[in-house]
Amino acid sequence: MFPDQFDYYKAESVSEALDLMDEHSGEETELLAGGHSLLPAMKSGLSSPDVLIDIGSIDSMHGVSVEGDTLSIGAMTPYDDFIESEDARTHAPALVAAVEQVGDTQVRNMGTVGGNLAHADPASDLPAPALVSDVTLVAEGPDGEREIPVDDYFFGMYATALGPDELLTRIEVPSAGDAVGTYAKKASPSSGYAMTGVAALVETDGDSVQSIRVGANGVMDHGVRLEGVEDALTGETLDDDAIEAAAERATDGLDTDMFMSDLQASATFREQLLRVYTKRALSEAAEQTASPAAAD
Repeated sequence: MFPDQFDYYKAESVSEALDLMDEHSGEETELLAGGHSLLPAMKSGLSSPDVLIDIGSIDSMHGVSVEGDTLSIGAMTPYDDFIESEDARTHAPALVAAVEQVGDTQVRNMGTVGGNLAHADPASDLPAPALVSDVTLVAEGPDGEREIPVDDYFFGMYATALGPDELLTRIEVPSAGDAVGTYAKKASPSSGYAMTGVAALVETDGDSVQSIRVGANGVMDHGVRLEGVEDALTGETLDDDAIEAAAERATDGLDTDMFMSDLQASATFREQLLRVYTKRALSEAAEQTASPAAAD
């Protein structure tokens, strides 16, 4: 299938992109990053923009760098560039674990970290690790830059705190320190998107859990924290019994009536998957925290 006719512009800078967005604010306008979500939607008729603004070549929105204890990810950084960064592996292990499971080589070469988070597909792989990594999303608009804490960012299906005149320019990640990060995913057999994906960021002190953040995507219309799991494991030993008990609390505080139900999986099945993949993400974290001791 072919998309409807549209006007195409290629922005070379953030300011040029913002000017183009303002100039065409009265028209249906879409931003083109990696294109793996937008272009199929245009070809199938689900999206028919009048104007397409290509932001993929804006140099200032590419790359991974570290300032102090903060990792900065340019919004247009391709997935593969991100996971090849040693700084990313050190500072953002949960995000790396998730990005490694995004699509295939072709998708990871073209798709972008910022494009994923701006699109906010509830079945994509980055909302949960972004939540557990406590990222800050930096947007630029007519009034300059503003920082959006990730806990205030996701509103619903494809809905975020980004304004219609704002551009996501970078993602800032505080250092994970000695924490380990994991991501366990039940992928859709047809699309590879997450029917359920669970991310965990766990730091231990000796045998006990000092801090833990757990999140999920693919279950509700936006990524969510699993606070019942976090409460169950904080201060506890990360052993099989504790993990089993914590995984049973995966739905604590969540309205299971609002779980997604579609041709891929019913809400009831997603509820079961959430417990199973919470356990898998935590078990992987336990293995990683135990490995240094095993090496000794």
